[in-house]
Amino acid sequence: MSAPDDLTPRAASLDAADPIAAARSRFTLPEGLVYLDGNSLGALPSHVPDAVADVVRRQWGHDLIASWNTHDWWGAQTRAGDAVGRLVGAAPGQVVVGDSTSVNLYKCYRAAARLRPGRRVVVTDPASFPTDLYVLESASRDDGFEVVHASPPDVPALLEERGHEVAFVSLSQVDYRTGERWDVAGLTAATHAAGALALWDLCHSAGVMPVDLDALGVDLAVGCGYKYLNGGPGAPAFVYVRRDLQADVRNPLSGWHGHAAPFDFGPEYAPAPGVTRMRVGTPPLISLLALESALEAFDGLSPEQVRAKSLSLTGFFVECLDRLGLLDDGPDDGAGTGLRLVTPREPDRRGSQVALTHPDAYAVVRALVARGVVGDFRTPDVVRLGFAPLYLSHADVLTAALALRDVLAGGEHLRQEFLERARVT
Repeated sequence: MSAPDDLTPRAASLDAADPIAAARSRFTLPEGLVYLDGNSLGALPSHVPDAVADVVRRQWGHDLIASWNTHDWWGAQTRAGDAVGRLVGAAPGQVVVGDSTSVNLYKCYRAAARLRPGRRVVVTDPASFPTDLYVLESASRDDGFEVVHASPPDVPALLEERGHEVAFVSLSQVDYRTGERWDVAGLTAATHAAGALALWDLCHSAGVMPVDLDALGVDLAVGCGYKYLNGGPGAPAFVYVRRDLQADVRNPLSGWHGHAAPFDFGPEYAPAPGVTRMRVGTPPLISLLALESALEAFDGLSPEQVRAKSLSLTGFFVECLDRLGLLDDGPDDGAGTGLRLVTPREPDRRGSQVALTHPDAYAVVRALVARGVVGDFRTPDVVRLGFAPLYLSHADVLTAALALRDVLAGGEHLRQEFLERARVT
């Protein structure tokens, strides 16, 4: 089945007017594939293989241990940190890259709790990504604070009631499952009014929208490097610590890379100045340098431009779903498509993904993959589609919507081969 007559020229018009369309040439993607899973693993920037090859063959292979000095391997964590900082509204010297998201969350949870001694309550969203919840529970056992759950809209009321007890509030800017974007400015202000610290998880927002950490007075933030930052599988994560907190923040994992004089090899720990005290041990250099190289894909692009493209892509996708009659907004009586939109329609409330529910969501995702449209599934019934503005076009968006229509119309998702779940969904 073809598209409605006006959707194809509309997609072409939107792409012709796209000021960052040329960024697509900076990435390597298989021909004919519509990749809507950049919120799980970003695509490969085309220049990264050569950069990694240089790290392996010349820096490691030839220069060996001298590369810590001659190629400044030691400074890679802060260089990459400053590059990330430009994307999240942080001035130089406030972001450091290294360790996983989980490890960085643990460091920040305990560091934030210790910055507010006497306050024994922390607040988080029960719908946070499970790692955030697991690690917070672990940190609470280690430091003895109480974890209180509240969805972001309910946080201000909770702070009105118990704010004097709260050490910090930890939330994600974008809900990983629904794609809903929360109000960093308002929630940070409410947190500060209660005398607490604001800690934000930026895993689903860094690289696709302005975050304005400095301007909004955010205290600490964590984000990963392998989603919209395109750093590759297992790329290290980042930590932000606001400059005026750095002298007092205490890293609970006192590794030698966070020492003030690491090569004195002294027996007593003395924290390094500034955000570098959030370093721990020797980072995975190949992954770190791959991420540093990947961040060059953002050169010349502003977060505002990227956000405008993101909203255009997601808005056009929802428009296509509407025009194709795919969204089932009636009673759940089995008579419609079964497909429901859970991501907010309002642009200001939307991240860079569109989430849909369907009773056979997993099979729908697998059937789409078979048609060359790659998204992912999130339990229990979510078809999750991420829109990476640097390498997607509006023509890709229309292709994805048409593929979804054809999957459902043809009952392709009911085939047995798509019902059997793989280990990774």
